[in-house]
Amino acid sequence: MTATAAAIPMARPQPKVLARGVTLAIAVALWFVPHPENVTAQAWHLFAIFFATILSVVIGAFPILTASVLALAAAVLLGTLSPEAAYAGFSNPTIILIVIAFLVARAVVTCGLGERLGYRAISLFGRSTLGLAYSIVVVDALIAPAFPSNTARSGVLFPLTSSLAQAAGVTPDRADRRRLGKFLMFSGMVSLTLSSALWLTAMAGNPLGAAIARDVGVEIGFGSWLLAASVPTVLCLVLLPFLYYRLLKPEVAKTPNAPAEAREALAKLGPPTRDQKVVTATFAGMVALWAVAPTLGIDPTAIAFLGLAVLLGTGVLTPGDIAKQGDALATFIWFAALFTMSNQLNELGFMAFVGERLVLRLGGLPVPAAATALVVVYVLLHYLFVSQNAHLLALLGVFLGVGIKLGVPAGLLAFQLLFATNYFAAMTPQASSANLLFAGSGYLTQQELYRWGALHTAMCLVIYLVVGTPWLLLVMR
Repeated sequence: MTATAAAIPMARPQPKVLARGVTLAIAVALWFVPHPENVTAQAWHLFAIFFATILSVVIGAFPILTASVLALAAAVLLGTLSPEAAYAGFSNPTIILIVIAFLVARAVVTCGLGERLGYRAISLFGRSTLGLAYSIVVVDALIAPAFPSNTARSGVLFPLTSSLAQAAGVTPDRADRRRLGKFLMFSGMVSLTLSSALWLTAMAGNPLGAAIARDVGVEIGFGSWLLAASVPTVLCLVLLPFLYYRLLKPEVAKTPNAPAEAREALAKLGPPTRDQKVVTATFAGMVALWAVAPTLGIDPTAIAFLGLAVLLGTGVLTPGDIAKQGDALATFIWFAALFTMSNQLNELGFMAFVGERLVLRLGGLPVPAAATALVVVYVLLHYLFVSQNAHLLALLGVFLGVGIKLGVPAGLLAFQLLFATNYFAAMTPQASSANLLFAGSGYLTQQELYRWGALHTAMCLVIYLVVGTPWLLLVMR
């Protein structure tokens, strides 16, 4: 071997090339597999595209933005979706709300209010990293019953979480505190899922699910929901942040001097500035309007636009600040694309078909096994959805009907499925629009979100089944 040849490094296999090849092969195979009798060719082809899109993100073949854009283009160019149907997600009010929330949250940082809030929280809870995580959980659980939209609530919780991270010296590009940033952001995400399960009014789908349960004879009110949710949900709120702390192992654990240092930093900051007062008043107004929006019939997205208009009009935010928010545009594109495909799968009847086929195979199982299997399958099917409400509307009635036929107590199954509709919201980055601010924060990679989201969902599933089932049977007597 010559010296020149020896100096030339051998080509290494490219993992992304292999992953992309696998994704393409699976997509093509699914496309040409004969579709089931009760599923249209259009629905089956869209499923092939959607499944390959999610798979490509999970195995690292493409970033979620690239995969979503490719999928939407393929769906239109291959004639699977009409242009009108394919682009419908880009005008969805919930998705627009998220983008506006990104921009409004930016004002908390630019005016220095985030730093001030972060120091204030550290002065109260900052003796440990775990204390900071529990402060996020407590704040979220307390404000949740006034927010019928967990998406809107994320617009309040995310700036607080981001402020805590920044006040603790954490930024997405700071390598020596990367795990600390990931831990705080993930704590915010999972807190939203659990606070939504605790209160009937904390997520828009909860009252809707209660109405569906009423059709099978299960009456669910504010008090009965809270009683049923209290034991398993509070256990999750107490236990899971500690477990994630042990698993993620943030670089900083104990910070005994942090509260005193935070108070000193607050003193140096002086009184709140004019911009900070404007942002505080704007956020307070938005929170109040979001809380009464259902009663007064106010559109939540319009409230977000109003808040943004106030911040722009007062000069707290400038067009230059908005121009720097590339993450907001990226999130808007990929979530709108995935939302559209998931929604179309539902409208084409694919989701209902899958649910019916799976649950009908459970006939003959003992009642406890059938009930467990129904909940597990219901949770796993959320990998095909980009909306908690769409999932609930497509499958809750189907699963309740089949469970009752199999002898599962209707009240027990209704509560377990409704709680699952909340805690599986962190299963994937796109599992709920409430995730998007945290997923786009720069602290968490897409692979981490899928991996940790699956872990969170699995642990909640176990706790709600093992602890929640006997509790539900007790309180429903």
